[in-house]
Parts: sequence; structure tokens; C-alpha cells
Amino acid sequence: IPYSYTAPDSYVDTNIKGTLNICQAALESQVKRIIHTSTSEVYGTALYVPIDEKHPLQPQSPYSATKIGADAIAMSFHNAFSLPLTIARPFNTYGPRQSARAVIPTIITQIASGAKSIKLGDTTPTRDFNYVKDTCRGFIALSLAQNTIGETINIGSNSEISIHDTLLLIKEIMKSDIEFITDSQRIRPQKSEVFRLWCDNAKIKELTGFSPAYTLKEGLEETIAWFSNPANLAKYKTNIYNI
Repeated sequence: IPYSYTAPDSYVDTNIKGTLNICQAALESQVKRIIHTSTSEVYGTALYVPIDEKHPLQPQSPYSATKIGADAIAMSFHNAFSLPLTIARPFNTYGPRQSARAVIPTIITQIASGAKSIKLGDTTPTRDFNYVKDTCRGFIALSLAQNTIGETINIGSNSEISIHDTLLLIKEIMKSDIEFITDSQRIRPQKSEVFRLWCDNAKIKELTGFSPAYTLKEGLEETIAWFSNPANLAKYKTNIYNI
């Protein structure tokens, strides 16, 4: 998200035009199913919780604006050309191999590298974190069900936790005494920050029977184990902040 403030035109090219190209190619090739990946960021800060699929869309960053546009392009191909498409709207995914631009791997990799303090942005917002294996299971469930075609469907845990409390949980699991420091460079513009995300996952449960298999603690434990492996940790430059 942060880089979309610097290069918004690239997000239009990738998210909107890219989605158009994929849909056109899928239509021409007569593919059996398309799962278009949206994001919970399209909802912006929750106007009510939990957030269901009828929640208003709020473009609070160039990134989220282009994802809203991409969703509209994708659904237009279903409505206009009967492309067998489902919009999957995952909430915050985390797990092994995640980019260090995200908060959870930022914390884990720095603690694992022996840092004594970590610079962070605002830690008051809440998120609905989902372990990557659960997100993948959600995608598979949507792709196998015929009643999900033409639908927009959340993938999430139906729970929320603040970034601050998530950090404390990671700190506890890793038995660390690390200090958290607020860094103004990492704070989003006030109107752009999404302060609350909490997924209503009733629709995916109703249509596919899907529900998350991992608690946040269980997912973090597996994630920490992966990042703590020296061979994996070596792939991350923990002393550099990339947007």
C-alpha cells in the first residue's frame, strides 16, 4: 500500500488493466473458472462490524481505489459475457515467505535477527489476520463450489485484534524483550489509514462450509518457526525499510 502513494499510475496499470487483460484472455480461452483476488482494503475503515460483502467501498489509498476498479472490471465480464468468475476478498493474510513490507514478518525477522528495538507505524488499528494456509483453503473452497460464481465473498476469521496486541503476542511466543518505537515515516496519511477491519465470514461458510482451521497463535507459531530458520531468515534484509 505505501508505494501506491508514490507511483499510483503503476497500480492502475497492474490492478485495473492487468485484470482486464486476464479477463479477456480467460474469456477467449473459455476457462472453466476465474477467482479474482480482491482485498479487504476496499472496505476502508469499518462503518460497521463485522464487515459483510454489502459494506460500502471506500478508496482510502490509490491501492484500494485500483482494487475497487479491478473488482468492477472483473464483475463486468461476468455480467456482460457470463465469464464464470468469483471475487474472493481475503482479509489480512500472513505466514511464511511473506514480504517484509508487512508488519508481522517485519517484527518476526527483526526479533529473530537479535534487534533490541523495532520502528513501527501506528499500532492502534485492528485487523482480521488469517494464516496463509486458511486463505488458500478459502480460495480452493470458492473454486470448487458452483454457487459462488458471480458472487463477491470474504475470506476471514470473524475476529479482530489490534496491531499492538498482535506484536505483544509475537513477543511472547518468541520470548523477546524487544522495544517498539513509533516511526513517523511508517504512519499512513490520516485519511488513508484503515483503522478497523473485522471480517464477517458468514457468506463463505454458508456457500462452501469453509471455516478457518488455525487460531492466530497457531498460525504465528508456524510462521515464527519458518522465519527463525537461519536459511530462511538470511533471505530478508531486516535493517532496511522498503515501501
